[in-house]
Amino acid sequence: MTTGRLVLDDGAVFEGEMFGARTSISGEVVFNTGMVGYPESLTDPSYKGQILVLTYPLIGNYGVPSAQTEGGVPSTWESDRIQVQGLVVSEYASRHSHWQASQSLAEWLAASGVPALSGVDTRQITKRIRDRGTMLGKLLMSGEEVGFCDPNQQNLVSAVSSDAPVSYGSAGPRVLLIDCGCKSNIIRNLLARGLSLVRVPWNYAIPPDMDYDGVVISSGPGDPKYCRDTIRQLQLLMEQDRPILGICLGHQLMALAAGADTYKLKFGHRSQNQPCLEVGTQRCYITSQNHGYAVRTDTLPTGWTPWFTNANDGTNEGIRHRRKPFMSVQFHPEASPGPDDTAHIFDEFVRHL
Repeated sequence: MTTGRLVLDDGAVFEGEMFGARTSISGEVVFNTGMVGYPESLTDPSYKGQILVLTYPLIGNYGVPSAQTEGGVPSTWESDRIQVQGLVVSEYASRHSHWQASQSLAEWLAASGVPALSGVDTRQITKRIRDRGTMLGKLLMSGEEVGFCDPNQQNLVSAVSSDAPVSYGSAGPRVLLIDCGCKSNIIRNLLARGLSLVRVPWNYAIPPDMDYDGVVISSGPGDPKYCRDTIRQLQLLMEQDRPILGICLGHQLMALAAGADTYKLKFGHRSQNQPCLEVGTQRCYITSQNHGYAVRTDTLPTGWTPWFTNANDGTNEGIRHRRKPFMSVQFHPEASPGPDDTAHIFDEFVRHL
């Protein structure tokens, strides 16, 4: 392995050994507390432009499954490629063992041009981020240097959205899926409920005569305010009565289209154990999340109401319209952090079709 280091924008330096691609990069440093699921996390488009720090101490022990697809959708990944800018782990297991593994994590990263650093105290990095908030950082090979780069100053959605419309399924109600960096499991959940889908780019101009029964706005990376074309399109859709469901970034875009405001969180929610309380019932759901922005509840216009609230920090986790079938959630109903606690969100959307 090659010596390398993680440099944070507050001057902190963490030295370790590089694996994966032999290159130096910069991005926003974030952490994830999940114990498993690194292939899913690394391929999640919401991590675009970010250096991901995994707090679980052992990574790579079960290798990486092959890039199989089923019905045009990746079977085990959340997109068709690695999306993170770089990876930081405490201990990398160079010898993997799993019946589904087709290659090692290091081989996959190298082939994708993504560098990684091991042998550092990831819990110390996490504590630092928890104190200061999300920071910019650089993964540097020994003897190399690059400048800091803030990915939140870019339209990251344009880099992860599909380029042209793609259809899935051929029966059932037809759903227009606006792809802002859609995770594969969102598509799988919609298809499992007997729907047919048309997946369109984030800035797709929907023809007035297009045939569809409902709309889903997907998850995605970065600042939602860069998606001006999507926001304008949603404002037009909200003049109608067709059901709309927003997920993660799609939730923030729904709020902006309705007239509310969003803001950047101190360090975001990136874990598999975020507790969310349903407004009214106070029932708590354990959710999986990956985002750095939130909706300002006090800016919601007349006709909209909060749906879920984060039990840890009180931030908004969902909104819905009082009369029209418009709803959105900040968490991922397609995820399975324990039981499939929030998959019923898809069922509620389908009931309105």
